[in-house]
Amino acid sequence: MTKNNTEISTPIHSQTKIGHIHLTVADLERSLAFYRDVLGFEVTMRYGDSAVFLSAGGYHHHIGLNTWAGEGASPPPPGHTGLYHFAILYPNRQELAKALKRLLEAHYPLQGTADHGVSEAIYLADPDGNGVELYADRLSAAWPRNAEGELKMGRQALDVSGLLAELEPEVR
Repeated sequence: MTKNNTEISTPIHSQTKIGHIHLTVADLERSLAFYRDVLGFEVTMRYGDSAVFLSAGGYHHHIGLNTWAGEGASPPPPGHTGLYHFAILYPNRQELAKALKRLLEAHYPLQGTADHGVSEAIYLADPDGNGVELYADRLSAAWPRNAEGELKMGRQALDVSGLLAELEPEVR
């Protein structure tokens, strides 16, 4: 939007993606244990004892963690602006199911799950209270739309057992 609330005439390129997130954390090793050991990201680089960079598939980094605000820094209080959550897109439903299984096996608390019609999602908080959404998109041809063709997203219950069934071997 411009100053007078009119739409921008040239939108951003459709192939533009958000590349990475960098989070200030209170305890680097605790956060590393979550992102590496629970979610499965791989360490690509350490910056002394104050930062670590992690990725999926060898990219330079998808997640940066740092203690540059000081070890033990406190999070912003509830009701203030800041990060609501960030989302990690899995390539398919089976990979999302693997992530859910890892969380359940680690007894990591979930904040919720949802079927948005366009995607299926799992919500949790990292050790510093940052909101994290793990999700997998449905094929865009299957996205629900209204009569005018606009997306019709919702928040239905996620079929958790159906999601976990993605991990069962096929019966032939």
